[in-house]
Amino acid sequence: MREDHLNRRVVITGVGLVSPLAVGVNETWESLCAGKSGVGELTRFDASNYQTRIAAEVKDFHAEDFLPRKEAKRTERFIAYAVAASRMAIEDSGLVINGSNADRVGVITGCGLGGLSILEDTCSKISNQGPRRVSPFFIPMMIGNMAPGMISIHFGAKGPNASLATACAAGAHAVGDSYKLILRGEADAMITGGVESVVNPTCIAGFNAMKALSTRNDKPEKASRPFDRDRDGFVVGEGSGILIIEALDHALERGAKIYAELTGYGMSGDGFHMTAPPPDGSGAVRCMRAALDDAGLSFDKIDYINAHGTSTPLNDLSETLAIKTVFKDHAYNLAISATKSMTGHLLGGAGGIETVFTALAISDGRLPPTINHDHPGEDCDLDYIPNVMREARVEHAMTNSFGFGGTNASLILSRYRNR
Repeated sequence: MREDHLNRRVVITGVGLVSPLAVGVNETWESLCAGKSGVGELTRFDASNYQTRIAAEVKDFHAEDFLPRKEAKRTERFIAYAVAASRMAIEDSGLVINGSNADRVGVITGCGLGGLSILEDTCSKISNQGPRRVSPFFIPMMIGNMAPGMISIHFGAKGPNASLATACAAGAHAVGDSYKLILRGEADAMITGGVESVVNPTCIAGFNAMKALSTRNDKPEKASRPFDRDRDGFVVGEGSGILIIEALDHALERGAKIYAELTGYGMSGDGFHMTAPPPDGSGAVRCMRAALDDAGLSFDKIDYINAHGTSTPLNDLSETLAIKTVFKDHAYNLAISATKSMTGHLLGGAGGIETVFTALAISDGRLPPTINHDHPGEDCDLDYIPNVMREARVEHAMTNSFGFGGTNASLILSRYRNR
C-alpha cells in the first residue's frame, strides 16, 4: 500500500437495480418499502411437471433500452442485467470515465451460475441438430466474467477487472474486494455488485432435488417467508444490483453525492458441509466479527442488519443464532430485514442488490420489512421488522451473504460523516 493511501476512505456514490420488483432504483425501493412481493407464477418455461412452479422473475425488462439493438438480441440475459444496472449506477453517480482516469476505474462483479440458460439451450441444440448449429457467441455469453467484461467495454473502465463465483456470497465478496482495492490505492473508483439470471429448468430441478425450494405454488407471494415458522425453502430470483464506490477524496473533488461509507468487510469459511451451515452459525459468527474488527466498531454500534435470510429452515435458524452470539443482548435491539421475502434469492446477485438496499436504508431513513412474517420460527425471536416498513436513523449497518461451500461475507456500511 502506498503511503499516500494509508488513510483512504471509501464511499458509495451511485446505485443501479434490475430486480423482480422493478427495473430501476426508485421503483424497486418504493415497492420494497411498501412490502410488495416480486414472486409469481414461473413463466420462462413450462414448469407444470416441477415441484416448484414459482419464481421471482424480472418483468418488463428490454435489453435494447440499455444496449445497441443488434447487440441486445445476442446478449445473454444476465449480462444485459449487469450492463443495465451499471448504466443506472454510473448515471446516478455522475462519474465520468475518460482517457484521463479509465485505468483507475475498475469492475468486479459476482455471479454464481453465469450463462446456465444458454448452456441448456446449446446442449439441446447439439443433441437435436448437431454441433455445427452451435452459435459462435455460446462461449462468450456463457462465462460469468463476461458481465464485468461487457461493463468495461461499454463504459471504458480499464482498471482491475474480475468476476467472483462464490455462490450466494459472490455479490458481497465483489463489493468487499473492490473496497479493499480502493483502500490499497489500486483504483480510485470501482463498478461493483452482483448479477444472476437462472430461472430455467436445470436450476429449478437441481434445487428441487436438494429440497431447497419452496413449493408453496398456490400462493407465490407468500412463499418466501424468512424466519417464519412455516417457511419451507427459498424462491429463485434474478436481477442485478450495482454500486459505484470510490475513494472519498475522489468523490469530494467532483462534488458527488454520498449514500453511505463502506467501513468494514469480513470473510470466513465454514469448513463444515457442502450446502448446510453449522447449526451454531460459527462460520457466520467469525465473518461478522471480522467485519466489525475491520471497521473498528464494537458490536453495539450496529443499528440494522440486512440478513442473508433465505427462508430455508437451516439458514434462518443458524443466522439468528450467529447474530445472538456476535451481538449478545444487543441482538434484541437490532432491526433486521430479510428482503429476500420480496425479491426472492438472487443467488450470486443477492449481495449486490442487498448492499444497495442497505445503502438506501441509511440514506433514506427507511428500513424495509420482512414480509410474510406471521408466526416467528422456533428460536427465531429477534426483531425482523415484520411486514411493515419502519422509519429509523441508522448510523452503522451490516449486510450478510452466505454461500454453498461454506463461503461467507459481511459488509458494514456507515452514515457518511465529514471528519
